[in-house]
Amino acid sequence: MSARLRLVTDRAAVAGAPPPAADPPHEEALHEEPGPGAVRCLGLYAKLAAGVTVVTARGEDGPLGMTVSAVTSLSARPPLLLACLRDGSRTLAAVRARRSFAVHLLREEQQELAGRFASPTTTAAERFAGTDTRQVLGVPVLAGALAWSVCLTEDVRRYGDHHLVVGRVAAVHVGGGRPLLWHDRRFGVLTEPVPDAAG
Repeated sequence: MSARLRLVTDRAAVAGAPPPAADPPHEEALHEEPGPGAVRCLGLYAKLAAGVTVVTARGEDGPLGMTVSAVTSLSARPPLLLACLRDGSRTLAAVRARRSFAVHLLREEQQELAGRFASPTTTAAERFAGTDTRQVLGVPVLAGALAWSVCLTEDVRRYGDHHLVVGRVAAVHVGGGRPLLWHDRRFGVLTEPVPDAAG
């Protein structure tokens, strides 16, 4: 079928048919345009309000974890979460190797914990020091989070300087309280009352 279509196209060209239309000028410009610089893009991303989470996984030498603000629900059937992890991080390597990880939604009073897991100079041992941690399905889970889920790694794909990690929710706990938020490069909190929920 494809060979037959190609032959017809060639005959039309020989018969003097007009060549296929080229991309409109504005589309060509978009392909050639390098786009805004990283600083302007980061300025845009800073305006995105997001909940603050900590992603943990089991490493070869113990638990690993990092603060992540790009986490979202992906599907209810099946239950899937999507997290964006920085390329080159030890936590990402553990997620890929162990095929499981945990996502913790932090409470508004857990700013210090978020900062500790985000610091590039803090070791894994220092990040987990003083935290109440237990194992759920072989994954380190931090106590005291607003909510947490343990996920089985479904897919990992690289886009730019981050990897998209899709996880199937295998265990979940939802508590009560207010979430810790991240907006304009600083922490924030909700001002409206939030009903408690347990599950």
